[in-house]
Amino acid sequence: MQPKDSLVGSCWKNNGEPCDGDVLTDVTRYSEMIINPDVPAWCSPTALVNCPPYHITPNNTKILRNDTANFPYGAYHYYCAPGNAQHLKQPVSLCDPYSNPQAQEIVQLLPHPIWGEYGYPTEKGQGWIGDPRTWVLDTGGLASRLYFYQDPNTPPAERRWTSIDMGTEIFVSDKDEEAEWILSDLDVILL
Repeated sequence: MQPKDSLVGSCWKNNGEPCDGDVLTDVTRYSEMIINPDVPAWCSPTALVNCPPYHITPNNTKILRNDTANFPYGAYHYYCAPGNAQHLKQPVSLCDPYSNPQAQEIVQLLPHPIWGEYGYPTEKGQGWIGDPRTWVLDTGGLASRLYFYQDPNTPPAERRWTSIDMGTEIFVSDKDEEAEWILSDLDVILL
């Protein structure tokens, strides 16, 4: 069971254009923070297929996933690319094509010091059972630094995060699960 802290979602085409309802070319994009301390990083130097092609630091430095000295593998649980992308960096895992009517791309994060700049948990167990603190999350700031696929030589997509989801999601389990999530307050600040 992998409850998540927050998920932000958006939609844009692989060429950077806004979605227009065409399920063959629209791509739903998600970033989610998994706070369950028992969830390991599937992304690792020996499992690059589960990592985004690169990590972007707050000062806009790109660190390639094969840079084993600098890439923050422990910050990423799993990355999957949209199935309708034509110029993917190999190796790659494609997102499940059956849980959405159109292609999707998912970046799953884990608590790690690199996310502290955006107010997110920096250590396993933060925000989990027994840690009832108030969090001020810069979801837009974080999501703007994450890798999302785009076709080569196309203008950058305007990332508009149109949904924020707080709660649980049962991502991988081989048994019936029960989850409880308590959210006491939520303020959305638009800048």
